[in-house]
Amino acid sequence: MVCKHPVVKKKSFILLMVGVCMICHISSQGQSMPDHDTLYYQSFPKLVTARFYFSQKYTTLEFEKDARTSRLRYLPNTSLNVGIGATYHSITLNLGYGFGFLNPDREKGKTKYLDLQSHIYGRKWTIDLFGQFYNGYYLSPKGLGTTIPDKYYIRPDIKATLAGLAAYNILNDRKFSYRAALLQNEKQKESAGSFLFGAELYYGLIRADSSLIPATLANQMEVPGHRTLRFLKIGPGAGYAYTFIINNYFFLTGSLTGNLSLDYVSQKGGDGTGSKMFISPGYIYRVVLGYDNNNWNINTSLVGNQISVKSFDSNSKYLINAGNFRITLAKRLMPTHKIRKQLKPIDELLDKK
Repeated sequence: MVCKHPVVKKKSFILLMVGVCMICHISSQGQSMPDHDTLYYQSFPKLVTARFYFSQKYTTLEFEKDARTSRLRYLPNTSLNVGIGATYHSITLNLGYGFGFLNPDREKGKTKYLDLQSHIYGRKWTIDLFGQFYNGYYLSPKGLGTTIPDKYYIRPDIKATLAGLAAYNILNDRKFSYRAALLQNEKQKESAGSFLFGAELYYGLIRADSSLIPATLANQMEVPGHRTLRFLKIGPGAGYAYTFIINNYFFLTGSLTGNLSLDYVSQKGGDGTGSKMFISPGYIYRVVLGYDNNNWNINTSLVGNQISVKSFDSNSKYLINAGNFRITLAKRLMPTHKIRKQLKPIDELLDKK
């Protein structure tokens, strides 16, 4: 089970903790799963992995005329969150909140958002779930799209919605562990990797009250004045993941999957109103750098996803980038007798699988 908890509104801390932030998923691991090779990675089924972390999620929008043209890059003003969490067996719960003193930046406008990125790391499968709803963006860098060099071009009317699923089979699950790097309830002892095969499915909607391209840049970009972009993508993917172990304690994990999807794209506004079918690429990447001494794990991680959507003009495309940057300090703990009693229902549930 993996739970991700975004900050939606700073005024509703209690609702954040009790309602919106309770998104839970159960991954498929129990006694029925085949054993792994303990020479390559170690599991800690009797321990609770507790963590403290900083994280920042994002969903950016980019517009590109062609490979020689600079992209227009819209960013959300998301918060830096502080969180705590714990993992026991295959169940993880994380709670995070973006405190005001960590997020003083106001010149980029306000972004209201609900970001439900969830990344499930099973022994044989990795599953990424996306449910993202953003309202309010600014154009980067400062001064682009405006007549005032030291101001950001702010678009509170731009809204982005992304819902999707990506599932990949880990072929070498006996020797390679995603959980060691990303959940910290296992430890990779020897360098190993795995090929990944799967598929991805996405639905997206980007809309605004007026053209997504600023009037001051319309001639430069030569992109029709679209106000709405809607798309549906489905297709297979493949990739590879590998963990390097350095001096027994340091590790570097890298993972990249590429996807080639069949797209249905609908656009409104300007001269390009209509719909078409395309084939376009996309990819998901994960990078983790850390230290693990069996008791403590400290790491920096970035999990990202780029979706490409073609415009009616074959030289133009839209890029949606979603990701989560995190710094984590984790400690593996032996639960007390009292806590062990509270965890007994989880043990019984997993024993039945």
